[in-house]
Amino acid sequence: MVSCPALFVAAPASGHGKTTVVAALARLNTRLGRRVRVFKCGPDFLDPMIHAHASGHPCENIDLMMCGEDDARFRLARAAAEADLVLVEGVMGLYDSEPTGAELARRLGLPILLVIDAAAMGASFGAIAWGLKTYRDGAPITHALANRVAGEFHAGLCRESLPEGILWAGSLPRAAEAALPERHLGLLPAAEIAHLDARLERLADLLAHTPLATLPPAVDFRAVPPAPTFRGESAPGGTSPFPPAPTFTRPLEGRVIAVARDAAFCFLYPANLECLEALGARLAFFSPLHDAALPECDAVWLPGGYPELHAETIAANAAMRQALQAHVAAGKPLLAECGGLMACCETLHDLTGRAHRMWGLLPGVTRMQKELAGLGLLAAELPEGRLTGHSFHFSTFESPLAPVAQAVSLAGRGGEAIWRRGRLTASYMHCYFPSNPRAAASLFLS
Repeated sequence: MVSCPALFVAAPASGHGKTTVVAALARLNTRLGRRVRVFKCGPDFLDPMIHAHASGHPCENIDLMMCGEDDARFRLARAAAEADLVLVEGVMGLYDSEPTGAELARRLGLPILLVIDAAAMGASFGAIAWGLKTYRDGAPITHALANRVAGEFHAGLCRESLPEGILWAGSLPRAAEAALPERHLGLLPAAEIAHLDARLERLADLLAHTPLATLPPAVDFRAVPPAPTFRGESAPGGTSPFPPAPTFTRPLEGRVIAVARDAAFCFLYPANLECLEALGARLAFFSPLHDAALPECDAVWLPGGYPELHAETIAANAAMRQALQAHVAAGKPLLAECGGLMACCETLHDLTGRAHRMWGLLPGVTRMQKELAGLGLLAAELPEGRLTGHSFHFSTFESPLAPVAQAVSLAGRGGEAIWRRGRLTASYMHCYFPSNPRAAASLFLS
């Protein structure tokens, strides 16, 4: 059996400071010489970038619907076997997803630190904490932290309001210099946040003065409460200290997949990269913004990101456009997800209405809009098999092509079309490859 202190950080709603607290905990413990592994609950690319920067290790995603419980247990236990602390950031509010963050914490035995934005409240702080702990089947909330307090008196009001059974984890002041900036898809990517290390150090300094840093050393750890730890059981008859890794055949053995990775195409699940390599592929990263040619490759993967913010650069790189067109014309596989789809169209209209020439791999036009156009967990029945994933976008794609399939919302609301032209597959859906490794591999085979 392997044990490791673990904590699920949740909040009543988005915007209360979960990401800030998780990043601060990760940086505080990392600079103390502890090995920290961070996970994000639900489909997200931006928060994990910040957590990876704060902890110095990739931040993986876990989700009971998109990824599955077995996948979550394996990844958490694998991390617990090599870490001194495992942190899991919740998604939205504690009961807003389905299954809820509360259910995930219960199933996986994770104690919950509740972060509440207390800027406009006093004793209501305790009422909210009590309500979240006792709602429905209850949640394993052990501690609560008051964020954005005005001072010691304000913090005291919040502390005194806590009911029995929820311990005070301290407070964080309003600190504009440490705030993490946002734009339309959420927080900025870590690489674009000015003075990110200084912000994280400031947050860690603030957190170091909370009770989270001075709890009894029962688990030899200052920054998490001595509460139930995550435990990964040994596989029956095996020597592994955590659940066995998924087993893979290697249909991609000897094949090279060119993976776009730059400021415009940066939404990559670490689990997807790991999955492709486990399937036998060698990954060759390239920049559609700056490179003039593709690496020597058998297939291309264009993940999501921000092509709308780099449309002029994409349009100006005629050599890359020609390289991608030649790749598709040769009948080689290409998977384009969300931002990748947007760049594969003929024309992209930005929020000002200005039109930009894209790669012309698919007939159609992409238009940015201020309103959210798609959001949710998805499942797609493709000719290759069923894959789960999600969508989150502020643009629409209009094409004369008939979709080859429809990704259906796992919540029963709407979905996303999937287009195919030769061996090019494109959709607003971000696929989670470990949900069906064989199907994922087939997308990259001729």
